[in-house]
Order: sequence, then C-alpha cells, then structure tokens
Amino acid sequence: MSWHNHIGNHIFKAVVAMLTVFLFSFSTCKYSFKDAAPIPVEVKTFRVNYFENKAPYVNTQLSPQLTERLKQKIINTTRLRQSNTDDAHYDISGYVSQYNTSTISIAGNNASGNRLTVGFHLVFRNTLDEKKNFETDISRSFDFSGNLSLSQAEAQLNDEIIRNLVDEIFNKIFANW
Repeated sequence: MSWHNHIGNHIFKAVVAMLTVFLFSFSTCKYSFKDAAPIPVEVKTFRVNYFENKAPYVNTQLSPQLTERLKQKIINTTRLRQSNTDDAHYDISGYVSQYNTSTISIAGNNASGNRLTVGFHLVFRNTLDEKKNFETDISRSFDFSGNLSLSQAEAQLNDEIIRNLVDEIFNKIFANW
C-alpha cells in the first residue's frame, strides 16, 4: 500500500467516524411509560388506597412514602385523574408484606454484607372490567454493608427502595409484560 493510499484510508475512516458521531448526536431515543399499555379510553380515574405495613418489622416511613410516590407516578405518567371515591375506575391497594434482613457474606466473625428484602402484596381492581382484576406479590432485595446498622442502611437505601417498588407496582398495572 502506498503512502498516499494509507493517508487516504485514515482520512476516510475519520470522516466516517465524524459522520457517525454527528448523526447520533442529533438522533434521540425517547422511551416513556406514558400509557405504556394503552389505557382503555373509558378509564378516566384511579384511586390509590393507603398501603398498610403488615410486615413483622415496620419501617414507619415506607407505607406513606410508597402510597404518595405511586399516586404521583400515575398522575405524572398517565392521563388518569386521581379520585378518592369507591367508584374510581382503577382501584389500587396493597400492603408491605415482608421487611427483613439477612446476612449475605461473612468476614472473620462479622457480617460483611447484609441484604434487606422488602415484599409487597398488590391488589388491583378495574371497576369497569372485572376480568382485569388481579393480586400479585412483589419482592425486591437491597444489599448493604455489614458495617451499617439497619437504620443507617434504611437511610441510604430509602429512595432506591421506594423507586424500585413504585416502578414495579406501576409496571404490573400499566404495562403488559
């Protein structure tokens, strides 16, 4: 290969690389859950009942935050209006069913890693189509350092726990997985 062809080959590759970067910088990939599984047109309202905490260990912050964050996610990502009446088209309830820790790794005689497992029992009622009613259990685990107390781990993990559970509940209701 001549020196001239070698330089030309590098210039060609550089131009292709720059064009690729240019094209991708102007393209956007937008993904949204806005009515991910199309909500039937006749469905207009939803109600999220207060989620009780029935786990043997009760994190006092979990239930109220979970309830409010799910309401906000539905308001912000669907066209549905919130209702507090029994005739809401989508009636969502449930409870925290599990909240416990376990040791996942040991160093010497001490726990070096722990896992917090949070379970939720979801009850969904579609007042316009009873065939769409369901109940399901959701469980998520969150690992934390064995150097942390449970209250320290809860403080660190709280937002992640709430976000994960809210997303999972939302997806069970609004997406056809």
